[in-house]
Amino acid sequence: MAVPFIQANTNGRLHSAAEPSLSPLNRGFLYGDAIYEVWRTYHGVVFGWEEHFARLERSAAALHLALPWTRAEMLAEIRRTVAAFRQAASFDHEVYIRLQVSRGGGPIGLDVALADRAEFVLLVQPCPANSAEVMRQGIRLSVAHSLRRNPIESLSPAWKTGNYLNNILGLREARSRGADDVVMLNLRGEVTEAATSNIAFVRDGEVRTPPLEAGILEGITRGLLLRVIAPAVGVKVRELALVPGDLGGMSECLLLSSTKDVTPVGAIDELKFAVGPDTVSARLKSGFADYARGNAASHPELKV
Repeated sequence: MAVPFIQANTNGRLHSAAEPSLSPLNRGFLYGDAIYEVWRTYHGVVFGWEEHFARLERSAAALHLALPWTRAEMLAEIRRTVAAFRQAASFDHEVYIRLQVSRGGGPIGLDVALADRAEFVLLVQPCPANSAEVMRQGIRLSVAHSLRRNPIESLSPAWKTGNYLNNILGLREARSRGADDVVMLNLRGEVTEAATSNIAFVRDGEVRTPPLEAGILEGITRGLLLRVIAPAVGVKVRELALVPGDLGGMSECLLLSSTKDVTPVGAIDELKFAVGPDTVSARLKSGFADYARGNAASHPELKV
């Protein structure tokens, strides 16, 4: 299958992502010794720039990885990369921006002292969007049974690292049953999140979502929904531990992510959920669109 053009920027060098750019000794490649963040644009403006970069810095601190670039320097590199992508692809719609930072290269060995210097790779491509069918019917999830979400005490899901095997294998299991995405449980059997999205439910008009203590990524979209979006549209939100047995009492389910904001879920295994224009999920998605529009107008300095 042909891969659409993706613009890359490796340590300041612009090139097609189809071209090799990192040494085989790069620790991100060898060991997953890396962190990353993903931004998207709304109305041509980078959304959540400060929030995502702050999370990148928290992930770096957790891994004892020094970032040698300032926010301003990295934003300049993002501008260069997006401009190169728009020119090469003749593309003027919303873009997806992925920044990965590895500890660097050096001799083979796990000791972080062997690393030479941090390296970055930026990737820019069109931002994915939910199809009209997904918005009408929702996506299908399946609960993983063969493995659980890695616990906070081992490798915290709050760190956005290059170690994604837990998510990959959970998603593989769900896909083997014909689902689009997975619902991961923690070691206590509580609902955590999907492969790359936070998850929330609706019961009696109220949004209910797992707390950070369940072992989840502190999602930017999730945080905005809790603090800003839901209150703005008159929806109450509660964080509480949920187990699979609780899900039958939920009327709606939704995924929350930076690239697709609010995505409706039509089913989890045999459980069905309401999807459509009259749902709480639709109100939240509309509220998110209003917020994104206002945010773009307030931050012309982040236009790319």
